[in-house]
Amino acid sequence: MSQDLSEAVKEATREVHSQAENSEFMKNFQKGQVTREGFKLLMASLYHVYAALEEEIEHNKQNLVYAPLYFPEELHRRAALEQDMAFWYGPRWQEVIPYTQATGHYVRRLREVGRLEPELLVAHAYTRYLGDLSGGQVLKKIAQKALDLPGSGEGVAFFTFPNVVSATKFKQLYRSRMNSLEMTPEVRQRVIEEVKASFLLNIQLFEELQELLTRNTKDQSPTKAPGLHRQEGSRAQDSTPTETPGGKLPLNILSQVPLVQWVLTLSFLVATVAVGLYAM
Repeated sequence: MSQDLSEAVKEATREVHSQAENSEFMKNFQKGQVTREGFKLLMASLYHVYAALEEEIEHNKQNLVYAPLYFPEELHRRAALEQDMAFWYGPRWQEVIPYTQATGHYVRRLREVGRLEPELLVAHAYTRYLGDLSGGQVLKKIAQKALDLPGSGEGVAFFTFPNVVSATKFKQLYRSRMNSLEMTPEVRQRVIEEVKASFLLNIQLFEELQELLTRNTKDQSPTKAPGLHRQEGSRAQDSTPTETPGGKLPLNILSQVPLVQWVLTLSFLVATVAVGLYAM
C-alpha cells in the first residue's frame, strides 16, 4: 500500500519544517522576545499572504483538485487579519500597511499556482492552515504577554479559530481529506515539492523580517541618531564644492580657493573638534 499523502508530506518536509521553526525570528518569538514593530510587520505580511491564498482558493473552490479541502468557515483567516490590521495600523490601515519584498515573492507564487496549477493550492493550504492550528494558540499567548495585549483578543484575532472546536480532530479530518484526493504519481510529487517550496517562502519571510528589525535597531543607535545624521548631512551639503556635469570635482578647485579662506576653514574645523571632544 502506498504511503498516505499527508504522511509523505510530513516526512519529506521534516528538515525544512525544522529550519522554519528555528529561524531567528521565530526562535525569538517563542522566547517572548517580540516587539510591537516586529509583530506588526509579521501580521501585515500574513494579511497579504492570506488575502492572495484565499482569493485563489475561492477561484478554485469547485475544482476537484481542491474542493474536498474547502473549509472557509473553519479556516479562512482574511477577515480575522483585517480586524488585526485595524487594531495595529488604525482605520486607514489599507493605505499604510507595509508590503515587503519577501511578502511580494510569496504572493506572486500563490497567484501563479491559483491561475496555472490549482492542484498545488493543496500544498500552500496545508502549510499555512495546519501550521496555524498547531501553534496558533501558543503564539497567541506569547504575543499577548510580551506585548501586554488585552485578554479579550484584540490584535491577535488571526490566532483564534472560533469554528474549530477541537484542533486535533479537525487536523485529522483535514488529513483524511488530503489522503482522499485523486492524484497521479506525478501530481502527488509536485504537491510534495510545493510544500517544501512553501516552507522556504515562509523562511525567507522570517529572515527578511528579522533583517528589517535588526536594521531598524542599528539605525536608532546613538552613533546613528536621526537628529545627528540630519545635522551632519546639512553641514556637508553646505560646504561641498559644486560638481561638474560629469559628477567629478574640478581638478583646479584648490587653486581657486584663497589661502586666507583655507586658514579660516582649518581653524574652524579645529575648534569644532575641540568642542566635540569636550562635550563627550
